[in-house]
Amino acid sequence: MAIGKELQTGDPAPRFTLNDQHGQLFSLDSLIGKMAIVLFFYPKDESYGCTKEACSFRDSYEDFKDAGAEVIGISADDEASHKSFAANHKLPFILLSDPGRKVAENYGVGKSLGILPGRVTFVIDKQGIIRGRYSSQLNFGKHIEEALTAIRASSK
Repeated sequence: MAIGKELQTGDPAPRFTLNDQHGQLFSLDSLIGKMAIVLFFYPKDESYGCTKEACSFRDSYEDFKDAGAEVIGISADDEASHKSFAANHKLPFILLSDPGRKVAENYGVGKSLGILPGRVTFVIDKQGIIRGRYSSQLNFGKHIEEALTAIRASSK
C-alpha cells in the first residue's frame, strides 16, 4: 500500500466520508466552517494503547468542546467493533471505520515499527487547515495535551 505525503501544519485536510459506529455516513465537510476538529488515527479497538488513548480523549472531551472542537477517532475496525468499543468505554465522540485505510493513507499515516497502523492526531481548524500533527505510538497522553494546546492557540 502506497502511503500519501505526510501532511503537516498549514496543509489542507483531505476531505472524506466514512461510516460511523452507528452505520451512518459522516463527512468531514459537515464540520468544516463550523468548528475545529481533532482527528485521531489509532491502530485497533480494545487494544491496550488504543483504549488508554480513547479514554484520555473521553476524559478531556468537555475541554475540547469548550475550546470549540469536535473529537473524531478513525481506525480500520468495522462499525460493530466501534459500536462495542464506544459502549464499553462510554466514548462520547464519533468513531469512523476506514477498512481499506484509504483515509489514513490520504493523511500520510503509515505503519509504526513497520507493522502497527500509525497513531497520529491532527488538529484541523474551522477552515479545514491542519494546525497540528502529533505522532507517538506509546505516549498516548501527549496527543491530548498537544491537541488541546493547538486548539486553544488557533481559536485566539
